[in-house]
Amino acid sequence: MLRRAAAICLLMASFAAPAHAQGTPLMPGVTYEKAVQFTPHGAVVIHVLTAPRPGDQNGLYQLAPVLAKGSVVGGKQRVTQLEKDVSSQMTVAGINGDLFNATGGQPAGIFMQGGLLIHPPLSTRSSIGVDSAGALHVDRVKFFGTWRGTGQRRPLNGLNEVPKAGEVILFTPGFGARTPVVPGAAEVVLQPFPAAAPNVDLAAIVTATTVGGGTPIPTDGAVVMAAGTTLAAALQAEAPVGTPLTTRLILQPAWTGVVSALGGGPALVKAGKPVFRSLEDFTNDQVSQRDPRAGVGQLADGRIILVAVDGRQPGYSVGLTSFELAQTLARLGAVTASAVDSGDSVTVAFDGQLLNRPSDPGGERLVKEALLIQYYGVYAASPPLALVNGDPGKGTQSLSYKIVRPSKVTAQLIGPDHVPRPIETNVQHDPGSYAFTYSTFDQEGDWHWSVTATDDLGRVSTIDRSFRFDTTLRGVTAPKSAIAQATIRFNLSRPASIRLRIETKNGVVVRTLPPVALSAGARSVVWDGTLPHGTKAYGGVYVAHVFATSDVGTSDIVVPFAFRRG
Repeated sequence: MLRRAAAICLLMASFAAPAHAQGTPLMPGVTYEKAVQFTPHGAVVIHVLTAPRPGDQNGLYQLAPVLAKGSVVGGKQRVTQLEKDVSSQMTVAGINGDLFNATGGQPAGIFMQGGLLIHPPLSTRSSIGVDSAGALHVDRVKFFGTWRGTGQRRPLNGLNEVPKAGEVILFTPGFGARTPVVPGAAEVVLQPFPAAAPNVDLAAIVTATTVGGGTPIPTDGAVVMAAGTTLAAALQAEAPVGTPLTTRLILQPAWTGVVSALGGGPALVKAGKPVFRSLEDFTNDQVSQRDPRAGVGQLADGRIILVAVDGRQPGYSVGLTSFELAQTLARLGAVTASAVDSGDSVTVAFDGQLLNRPSDPGGERLVKEALLIQYYGVYAASPPLALVNGDPGKGTQSLSYKIVRPSKVTAQLIGPDHVPRPIETNVQHDPGSYAFTYSTFDQEGDWHWSVTATDDLGRVSTIDRSFRFDTTLRGVTAPKSAIAQATIRFNLSRPASIRLRIETKNGVVVRTLPPVALSAGARSVVWDGTLPHGTKAYGGVYVAHVFATSDVGTSDIVVPFAFRRG
């Protein structure tokens, strides 16, 4: 009994808190952390995106799903490609979305964009919604529908789904270009058709009738299809050309104010407490195995966290059970949270760049949806040179920024003296990316690339990226092939304290030498090829990481080299 209690305590302690690193800023207000939990089952690698409350700063930030190929039947895409597809409209970071039909790729649950319903919920699992005030909702939502022509009000069984016999389905442009082919089914075309908002009457005129499916869906219209002899006859009799037809898409609960939604589940956190048993339609294997997992949560202050856990990779990350993910989200501060699709689909990416290590043998998996933090302000990537020092190729800094709406932009470089060097001042630009180069650095130290934009909606956004101009350390070289020891040579323009760190090509620190004070001129430091306890390092490719601290500050340069034990 004591042994069992100790094991339980160890497991609880292992999930008490991830080993957080300082968050890396991706874009204004949005950070990324990669953390590791050490558990009795192995290491678990966790990726956390943290973002402002949706709707903050007059809508500069949103949390919403995007659909692969822009339609229910358009096919699947990788999350990185989904992000690239919207990069001209917003800057995004996010995770994969809901489960999907493995054959056709259609969403399993609800999908809403801009307050419009594109796919109905799966009532046996949680749905994830975001309302206009930025609150995250995790609820079991049911769908009901009705249609009415010249006769009585009749059931509408679904939205943008292939009908079964005895069902009536509404198809909007969100489904795709055409309705599915269903032999014997009757169809009526409605045009123009109102935007498909839930819980309101959607009235339109019947402009055409047809049978068998495969009917083009007008971009400003919709098609109602009835499958089965009885319902097909009723639709044909009660909705002839020229008559009005009214549909209603009903959600229960009504989710009034919800503007974006996707399917998910199981529910992970309610009122700040992890949910052990959600009683949702998942198999025991789906929730109890240690797998890659992903989820979304909202903190008490309204901020959003997107969490992705790598798994199925012993020695790197074993994954989590659903309840362990719930515990992790709760300890990260979530008061409400839900899971999304788990397993090989789990992906986290920023601006089209993959951040995690998916478990699918083929790499990043094709999925139907991504859940994205969407930022509409000015964005600037970090300048390509972290250090400008006058070495060949390191004397000119390339600078750029992106805007997604017409904006007035002020861009400037701010030197170590805190004095701005204007590049543009209050210049009106259309959406797009703008690039500049700069080489007239007149002071050494930390520089800042600062861009402020005011868009056509009056929203102000700012981004600041830093780099160094420091000529203290230049001309760092390492032998192409070092035997037994490696001599690292460089030039100093002023006295400096030099620290040499030997790393693997993956960044693992092998040896750190004590700092040594050197005067200006051609200088060198030597690594004797040993590890901290005096044993010889294995042969292979290493990196010499040289740090120079002078009265200007600290700069660093890395150079690779091959090493043989000799």
